[in-house]
Amino acid sequence: MFLVCGEALMDVFAEQETSSGVVLDARVGGSPFNVAIGLARLGQPVAFFGGLSKGFLGDRLRKALTAEHVDIGYCPLVDAPTTLGLVGLAADGSASYAFYGTGCADRMVTADDLPDLGDDIRALHFGSYATVVEPVASAQRLLVERERGRRLIAYDPNLRLNVEPNLERWKEMTTWMASRAHVIKVSSEDLHLAFPGVAIHEVAAGWLRSGCRLVIVTKGGSGVAGFTDAAEIEVDARPVDVVDTVGAGDTFQAALLTWLSEHALLSIEAVGSLDGDQLRLALEFASTAASITCTRRGADLPRRVEVV
Repeated sequence: MFLVCGEALMDVFAEQETSSGVVLDARVGGSPFNVAIGLARLGQPVAFFGGLSKGFLGDRLRKALTAEHVDIGYCPLVDAPTTLGLVGLAADGSASYAFYGTGCADRMVTADDLPDLGDDIRALHFGSYATVVEPVASAQRLLVERERGRRLIAYDPNLRLNVEPNLERWKEMTTWMASRAHVIKVSSEDLHLAFPGVAIHEVAAGWLRSGCRLVIVTKGGSGVAGFTDAAEIEVDARPVDVVDTVGAGDTFQAALLTWLSEHALLSIEAVGSLDGDQLRLALEFASTAASITCTRRGADLPRRVEVV
């Protein structure tokens, strides 16, 4: 089983203007939340660990996770609101976000909420702003330190400067995780923000020297690159008619982890020993899954039968 750690929130899209305001469409979301849903839809057993509000939006998030067969037994219930992420879409389908989350449930997880994990948990995924806002960030660090020698740790920085504008905070966390995570998936956009002027392969090489076993850099329409100590592979993006890119990176991560699980490679040792052919197949599978999400509005991640 996977344990996905981080935030669950509501993505709010502007539908249309009315004579007295704006029609809003609120959908369940959050990067780690999406990864958990993606894993479940791809046939993987998965649990979610994140603070959920006791309010009606928290109820809706719990219902969504349960309906997708995600285990919510690790989730603390918090007497605080649910974060809202206002989503703006550009003409090319790319998304921008404005977050309203100060004091909200996803941030209120503390070290006292950390769960005891059974042997059925084989891998943990971390990412996005829950890794840099307090107190949840400190709690997550404790969990990483506690588990990194026993289970696979996966990480996607997923920078959100409109949540935490201090770029050094993101850079510090990403560097800290590079010596503790075994798999890092990051977008080229995030790399250029955190490490301006540094070539992608140089960042990847540095992370591998720090102890990471597998580095994946997604480049949108330009494809994806994968790096291990033994291999460096690039795969072209699958051409599709893009509706929007919301959830595409989360889909890629869920599909990558699914491929590793399906091929009995979900271990600290195995991910570092992928050969070029295996790495290419993993990237192609994850890219195909992400491309499907891009053809739909919002983070509507594919099911296993769709990814061939």
